Amino acid sequence: MSAARADLLDLEPERFAARLRDEGGRAYLTWDHDARRVVASAPWLDELASWLGADERDFHEHEGVFMAVGPETGALMTAVVHKTVRGQAAGGLRQWPYPRLEALIRDGLRLSLGMSRKNALAGLWWGGGKGVIARQRGDRHADPGYRRALYREYGAFTTSLRGVYVTAEDVGTRPEDLAAVFETTRFATCVPASVGGSGNPSPATAKGVVCAIEGALAHTSRGTIAGKTIAMQGAGNVASYMIGELLEREVGRVIATDICAARCEQVRDRFAHAGDRVEIRHAAPGDLAIFAEPCDVLAPNALGGVLGPETIPMIQAPIVCGAANNQLLDDRRDDRALAERGIIYVPDFVANRMGIVNCANEQYGNLPDDPAIERHFSRDWDNAVFVVTKRILARAEREQTTTSLAANALADEACRVPHPIWGHRSRTIIEGLLANTR
Repeated sequence: MSAARADLLDLEPERFAARLRDEGGRAYLTWDHDARRVVASAPWLDELASWLGADERDFHEHEGVFMAVGPETGALMTAVVHKTVRGQAAGGLRQWPYPRLEALIRDGLRLSLGMSRKNALAGLWWGGGKGVIARQRGDRHADPGYRRALYREYGAFTTSLRGVYVTAEDVGTRPEDLAAVFETTRFATCVPASVGGSGNPSPATAKGVVCAIEGALAHTSRGTIAGKTIAMQGAGNVASYMIGELLEREVGRVIATDICAARCEQVRDRFAHAGDRVEIRHAAPGDLAIFAEPCDVLAPNALGGVLGPETIPMIQAPIVCGAANNQLLDDRRDDRALAERGIIYVPDFVANRMGIVNCANEQYGNLPDDPAIERHFSRDWDNAVFVVTKRILARAEREQTTTSLAANALADEACRVPHPIWGHRSRTIIEGLLANTR
């Protein structure tokens, strides 16, 4: 292990933030397209750049990892940009407690790659990016005053990137937080409807995941959702809307687990009218019992990295399709493990696209039952969630490959198509940002 790895990647984010503040408060790690290597904005980050460039699992020539420290809060804030060939990097802003800097960076790399593929498959003229805030120790994150200061800082940080990254809502970030972001940047979506935005993307995300489940059932000739049993890990915002959509489609039973007891009680109350068709179980952190639940569809709806050597042998479902991002612990290993067990896996960026679809183009105005949104839920549009899900599953079957590889191939082809008006403008903006740091 190099000294830089010990000193930087193994640091808790708050300790790295303190070091970054001492070094000026901002730092970049960017991909040099000509030299084919990662370049750091300051010499003290050179070894970190070398580590990033040598990583073969999560680094895919990402255009930039941008970091800053909140001037008032001291929080570590990042924006990770994968590709901007199709347009500015768009993706949600996550606030989460990371044990080490490496975990934070890897999460940003994986999530931004997923956004590139998700946006491309959805036909959006956006690249892929992800914002990550390292949640600080203690309970400060629950204080409204602290949150407003934190998200205003993130908005100012986003503004400083000159539009390379456009932020949105994600895990740990609430609609009111996006309102605070919007106070200090124009480069934000999912902003409240009160200021002209699209608001909470969870209902659209949930409906899209259910459409993907329907596509997987159709591909495997298993009929409709009616009468089926759906097991869910996670009963949060998106999952609760999924339960509503499933009940409308006459699902037989929904079994969902969540680590938050209060959340479990809220969801039980919300769906009390469904009787024993909806069962919400409180689970301890690390409790994986839901993966062994006999069901027709397993829906991972919490955090990513849950499908791996420990959980895949447990699964008693023919289909896995959920709302969580980056569900595979290792996408080159675990998709194959699922296929070898005969389990149909719908890649997350195929199923959960509707969050970004709902908000990405909100600057163009909105309509009730907007046809630009509703067509994604249809059965007859060539790029609808249901249709694309079936297409990817059929391609994987035809080419005798995994569903992840089939989806990645389709998405990566689309990722290489430049924006029809602006081309690869964001690359030029990044070069301008770097010029200002020299």
